[in-house]
Amino acid sequence: MSRTIVVGLDGSPESLAAADWAAREALRTDAHLRVVHAWQWHPYIYAPLAGVAVPAPQDDPQREWAERLPHETATHLAAVHPGLSVSAERVAEQPVTVLLAMAEDAELLVLGSRGLSGVAGFLTGSVGQAVVARSRTPVVLVRAAEGSEAVHEIRHVVLGLDLEHSDASVIEFAFEAAARRTADLRVVHGWSLPAHYGYSGATDAVTEADLLAEAQRRLTDVLHPWREKFPCVQVHEQAVVGGAGPHLVDASRDAELVVVGRRRRQTPVGTHIGPVTQALLHHSAAPVAVVPHEQRS
Repeated sequence: MSRTIVVGLDGSPESLAAADWAAREALRTDAHLRVVHAWQWHPYIYAPLAGVAVPAPQDDPQREWAERLPHETATHLAAVHPGLSVSAERVAEQPVTVLLAMAEDAELLVLGSRGLSGVAGFLTGSVGQAVVARSRTPVVLVRAAEGSEAVHEIRHVVLGLDLEHSDASVIEFAFEAAARRTADLRVVHGWSLPAHYGYSGATDAVTEADLLAEAQRRLTDVLHPWREKFPCVQVHEQAVVGGAGPHLVDASRDAELVVVGRRRRQTPVGTHIGPVTQALLHHSAAPVAVVPHEQRS
């Protein structure tokens, strides 16, 4: 079965940047790229003066734009990225439904990180939140600045690793991303002193240092088999004091990609993506890959 990457398009600069990022990733992985625009045309519109719904004009500019957008984008990507296998389609359905369904048959889903207004869009609006929280496929969110083709020095890939809930699929995703880019991998584990430890001078300072050293040893042990599996990837690991969110945001400033995991939870209501992922989605300077995995008991 051929590899497929899906990119959701809404016409914003951010989604166009996401399409360009997805095209480059498709070339790296020898995958087919599907450019998708989900938009429902309503055959009736409300006429305020008449107080009734009347048939919408067949030459509705919004409808014509929705039809052109994915195909024109795919044509542009094929011209800019020779050798790219790409197709385009508009689907008459709600965006969340379409993107989640298409992601099921893909290895990666890519979205822009802001909408046209800068307030409502793939990232900050209901579409992005719902897709990231519910997708069973890794989702990458890309900001507009990342669509630039400017030549720059290859930067590193960052992995935010929670040792208490680490999962092989998340670690493997990060190592493979680094290997494809011939980039170093920086692994960050956020660590906090257990709540039952108090602060009473030198003894606690020693305890904190010992526990931090233990966290560093555990991090090294978890990464050891992956270093052996990917000997070409140079790994830099660090256990940092405090929540991982701020450290990962800081690391994103000179990163090519930031990778984090998301535990799939069976909850009766609402969606959950976790505070670290929330911080990254709102503040990361680099594209963010959110890799879902099963929650361990």
